[in-house]
Amino acid sequence: MKTLAVYCGASHGVNPFYTDAARALAGALVEHNIGLVYGGGKVGLMGVIADEVLRLGGEATGVIPKALVEREVGHAGLTRLFVVKDMHERKAMMAELSEGFIAMPGGMGTLEELFEMVTWAQLGIHAKPIGLYNPNGFWDGLVAFVQHQSREGFVRPEHLDLMRVDADPAALIRALRGAVAGA
Repeated sequence: MKTLAVYCGASHGVNPFYTDAARALAGALVEHNIGLVYGGGKVGLMGVIADEVLRLGGEATGVIPKALVEREVGHAGLTRLFVVKDMHERKAMMAELSEGFIAMPGGMGTLEELFEMVTWAQLGIHAKPIGLYNPNGFWDGLVAFVQHQSREGFVRPEHLDLMRVDADPAALIRALRGAVAGA
C-alpha cells in the first residue's frame, strides 16, 4: 500500500486532542511509507495532517476544487496539488490516486466522502479498504448507528465489515494493509 486518501475536517474541532490525533496519523503514514492523498486545504485538520506528513519527510498530494482554493486556502507547499473542476472530480481523483481510505474526525463533508466510498465498495465499484480513525471514540455513535441499520434490515451483515475502526493509527494502517493482502 503506497497511498491512502484521508478525509478530514477543514476545522480543528473544539478539542485540541483532534489536532494531536491528526499528527499521530501523519506519523503512522510516514512510518509505514504511505503517501497522503487529501482535500488539498491548509486549514483545520487537513492542514495539520499535510504539514506533519511533509515535516516528517513524507509525500502529501492534495486535490481541491477550483471554487475551494480560496475558501479552504489551498496548500501551496505540497508534493503535488491538483486543482479540479468540482467536488465530483475531487472525489474521483482522490479515489483513483489512493489504495484505500481513512476517515478522521470531521464534519458533513467527511461523512459524505466516507459514505460514497463505502457505497462504492458495497456495489463492487472498488475493493479498496476503508478505515475509521477513531480517536477519543469519535466514530462510536456512527458505528452503533450502522449496526442499528443492519439489525433493522437496511445494511447487509457482510457490509458491516467494510469499515475497519481503530483509535490507534498504526493498527488501523496494519488492518487496511491486511485487508488488501486478504483480498
